[in-house]
Amino acid sequence: MADIRNNFVGIKSPNPFWLASAPPTDKAHNVIRAFKAGWGGVVWKTLGEEGPPVVNVNGPRYGAIWGADRRLLGLNNIELITDRDLQVNLREIKQVKKDWPDRAIVVSLMVPCVEESWKAILPVVEETEADGIELNFGCPHGMSERGMGAAVGQVPEYIEMVVRWCKQNTRMPVITKLTPNITDVRKPARAAFAGGTDAVSLINTINSITGVDLDSFAPQPTIDGKGSHGGYCGPAVKPIAMNMVAEIARDPETHGLPISGIGGITTWRDAAEFMALGAGNVQVCTAAMTYGFKIVQEMIAGLENWMDEKGHASLDDIVGRATPNVTDWQYLNLNYVAKARIDQDACIKCGRCHIACEDTSHQAITSMVDGKRHFEVIEAECVGCNLCVNVCPVENCITMEPLAAGVMDQRTGKPVSPIYANWTTHPNNPMAKVAAE
Repeated sequence: MADIRNNFVGIKSPNPFWLASAPPTDKAHNVIRAFKAGWGGVVWKTLGEEGPPVVNVNGPRYGAIWGADRRLLGLNNIELITDRDLQVNLREIKQVKKDWPDRAIVVSLMVPCVEESWKAILPVVEETEADGIELNFGCPHGMSERGMGAAVGQVPEYIEMVVRWCKQNTRMPVITKLTPNITDVRKPARAAFAGGTDAVSLINTINSITGVDLDSFAPQPTIDGKGSHGGYCGPAVKPIAMNMVAEIARDPETHGLPISGIGGITTWRDAAEFMALGAGNVQVCTAAMTYGFKIVQEMIAGLENWMDEKGHASLDDIVGRATPNVTDWQYLNLNYVAKARIDQDACIKCGRCHIACEDTSHQAITSMVDGKRHFEVIEAECVGCNLCVNVCPVENCITMEPLAAGVMDQRTGKPVSPIYANWTTHPNNPMAKVAAE
């Protein structure tokens, strides 16, 4: 059986599945239920400084995007950090950690960007014997308007400064949570790294408005006729999150920086993909809010079964395995040629491939052959774009088949070259470097 025990910056847990800082981790009741269901760890919902707790809205807090089958694809959340008293949270964290010593408990923190505020909260969190802290530099609404959350996360200099304060004033591992609401996520990651962070976690939620009520003309969710932008999460953000994880994992300036992957993780496969791109573990929120805490049992079983099937003994065998295969467009092999193939036995004659190709692509799929409805690839026109694969409703009915070196490409009339060539040396590139003779 594959060993999926996780050791993330010295924080140990029985598996790599943690609940992210969010409503599911706002109190002991939820966290205990999560641990009973099998979650390896939690990041406790973000705590603020001592004093009157923040005030959340007393109405709808979520907007949603659904697929055609009403499956939840994305949530827009306008909730703020915990509105429970700091001391109540701290007592619960201490008790839960005492009762569940084998599970990871990391405490998310957000206080004003003032050194004394951080110095004040760090020792009281440390006293709970939590395993680490996560600096919430990602919240895109409400708190950012008060100079916290993403307002800090969008300024690399602030990130480095606060991380340094924390590293100087606590023994606990420091995880820096990054905002995706930035042009180049590598810059805040580099700043956190320079400040001495033990790890980064990403992504936090994305600025969003998920819908507008066309009767009241107010954004959703609507509070007394008004709406606000919120944080977008769920399966729809997974591609954005994975790209940002990969950008940091392959950045030479942050080489070796541990990453906790977050963003739309719903299945074991999602988790494996994040880890293959460089994440040392994963954090989950929307999936638990949609399907309940027991979804982790499917994640655990699926990951273990896949690892056993592939011969991966531990998580170390998969973390970062895909990172070297992520490259810039300019380095892709321009001499690689693939063509679409349609399995006629599997084809249900729906015609979606033909319509997509005929109307929006390269007119490379027939609709009629010898007076009969028939869908077949015209190799002389096919550029290998694979649009047809993605619109076909039958899995594996259309596949992409690479042409071997030396085989004639009917579209270009030239044999496929066995030599790797990319845009940096292409004759059409005005910046191409000519090899010295």
